[in-house]
Amino acid sequence: MRTWLGDQVRKRLGTFGLIVPSIAQCAVGAALAWIVAVHLLGHAHPLFAPISVMICVGLGFGQRLRRVAELVVGVSLGVGIGDVLVSWIGSGPWQLALVIALAMTIAALLNSGELFVSQVGSSAVLVTMLVPGADAGGLDRMADALAGGLVGLVAVALLPASPLTIAGRHLSGVLDAFSTVLEQAAEAIEKGDMDLAAEALECGRRTQTAVEDFAAALENSKEIIRISPLRWHHRARLARYTTAALPVDLALRNARVLVRRTLAAMGEASPPPVALAELLREVSEAALLLQLELGAGREPMLARQALLAVAARERPKNLGFSASVIIAQLRSIAVDLLEATGMDHDAASATLTPLDELSDESIRG
Repeated sequence: MRTWLGDQVRKRLGTFGLIVPSIAQCAVGAALAWIVAVHLLGHAHPLFAPISVMICVGLGFGQRLRRVAELVVGVSLGVGIGDVLVSWIGSGPWQLALVIALAMTIAALLNSGELFVSQVGSSAVLVTMLVPGADAGGLDRMADALAGGLVGLVAVALLPASPLTIAGRHLSGVLDAFSTVLEQAAEAIEKGDMDLAAEALECGRRTQTAVEDFAAALENSKEIIRISPLRWHHRARLARYTTAALPVDLALRNARVLVRRTLAAMGEASPPPVALAELLREVSEAALLLQLELGAGREPMLARQALLAVAARERPKNLGFSASVIIAQLRSIAVDLLEATGMDHDAASATLTPLDELSDESIRG
């Protein structure tokens, strides 16, 4: 119980550490947007300015430039529809329902983006229920939204999160999951334990979320570097994460296939030989080396050397069908990870020792 609780606390603190810069950007940016709208634009109650900052900055989901554009257009459309309808029919529960339905319908026909439709609807709600009859008109609210969006971008540029920390933390999650899957499969092969193999397969099936989170984090990191001159010097290091992204995803997919075959092999007359467990662990350790070297900002040469050693290994003799499939998947994983270190596909594939076609005897096994 204590171990689980400690793990959860460390996980939450790690996640919180990643979003602290975004919280600071939202807080400082919202205050600055309010000051700009009040003192430069002369708006007494610039509600949309700080709201725009929080929508623009968010908690690090990326696509900030697009969000600013959708925000301004969405606020303008929502405010316009709300102003017109309120002037005709007044405000109240049924008027609110009608305004939301019409505003979101028009928005969805113009642009099916979730943020755009939601922004149009929420802007219409604010106009209908919170600020009916206020002095500020649609153009003033549009200006507030634009000011808030621009201040949000400035906050990201001047108070940037570390793109390398964001990308590195999420890639570590992917490679940790990959390594765990292979370690569990290796243990299952050593012990001939079908339950361990099933556990490894279940673990592998849960890894896609980590891959998707890494992809989103990588896009977020790229956008931070585009927006913030303070992070431009990180472009070369971030490029290594970009190079690794797709091959690592493919390696994890191949690992899931490998574990599925491992589980199937446990019920066969010729289970995988224990020697395969050593190969799985070598690839697992190479993935962790890749993680460490990218995090340290180095070319992943040690990981590449470890993978080259696995790729050059002779294929074990007299394997059954399932074991041969496992070997084939492991070779594919080695190629994927070599590509993640920066090798091109042809060069990585050329490092593998030739495989003879499976004999009829091995297939029957």
